[in-house]
Amino acid sequence: MSNSTVLQKETSKVHQEVIEANQKYVSEFGKKGELALPPARSFTILTCMDARLDPAKYAGLSEGDAHVIRNAGGRASDDAIRSLIISHKLLGTKEFFVIHHSDCGMALFTDQIIRNLLEKSLKTATVDSSGWKNKEESGGSDEAKFISFLTFESLEKSVVDDVKRIRNHPLIPKDIPVYGYFYDVKTGKLVEVEEATKIGRAS
Repeated sequence: MSNSTVLQKETSKVHQEVIEANQKYVSEFGKKGELALPPARSFTILTCMDARLDPAKYAGLSEGDAHVIRNAGGRASDDAIRSLIISHKLLGTKEFFVIHHSDCGMALFTDQIIRNLLEKSLKTATVDSSGWKNKEESGGSDEAKFISFLTFESLEKSVVDDVKRIRNHPLIPKDIPVYGYFYDVKTGKLVEVEEATKIGRAS
């Protein structure tokens, strides 16, 4: 596909870089179009959207190996559980990994903080030693009061809570092991949260 056929009107540097990178990827795509729909290694990772995390690298994945579900915090939200259910029920995965990470932004604010910010402005906020604040206060919305942002105070407890929620969900079979880990952003190491993995043991 040439740039002349791109329907988007965006011309930012990032937009151009993404399109160019995709063109290079297409030229080297090879036989990846023959990959099967179910993941070849039959497991799923639930992890954070943080740009410092690359599940393909920290878990040794290639295209077609596993499902990777990402959201802010890597939390076991309703939508994440929806994806886990589909992953197992229709696509045959047999093991789940919950992987949060150190220095996670979800521990830097509370639901009430982000609701207050959004109520006054939709622009990106800033943070300093005195806390979070809007650069300007206009055009906000109180719709955030209907959203649970799933913030947390304790990293290990967040892993435990999410593994527990998945383990106890009536639509998740008890014979699927659910492992609990966090990724250390300073070393790249996956650190097991033993309490979480005990809770997630298959039965």
